[in-house]
Amino acid sequence: MSENITGDTFEQEVVQSDGLVLVDFWGPQCGPCLALMPAVEKLEEQFQHKVKVVKLDASQNRRFCMSMKVLALPTFLIYKNGREVDRLTGGTLTIGQIESALSRILE
Repeated sequence: MSENITGDTFEQEVVQSDGLVLVDFWGPQCGPCLALMPAVEKLEEQFQHKVKVVKLDASQNRRFCMSMKVLALPTFLIYKNGREVDRLTGGTLTIGQIESALSRILE
C-alpha cells in the first residue's frame, strides 16, 4: 500500500531509500490525480515490491512542491537509489506511461 509522505519526510522516505521510488504528487482538487490514484496504488503490488510508491499531497506541501519545481498536477517523480531519474507530468498522463517508465528504469 502506498504511503503518504510530506516535505519533511521526503528525504528519509525517498532520497535515503535504496532501489526505485515512485513519488505521486497529487491534490484533492485534481481530477486527473484522483482518476489515476487507484491504479497508482496497485503499482507497488504489480512490480512485486521492486518499486516503493509514496504519495505527497501538494495542497498541504506547497513550498516543498515549489522547491522541487513541481508546478503542475499530477506529477510523478521516479527516484533510483536516491537520485531523480525521471519526471512525468500533466493532466493527460496515463497509467501506461507510468508503467512504461518504471519498466524501462528497472531493465
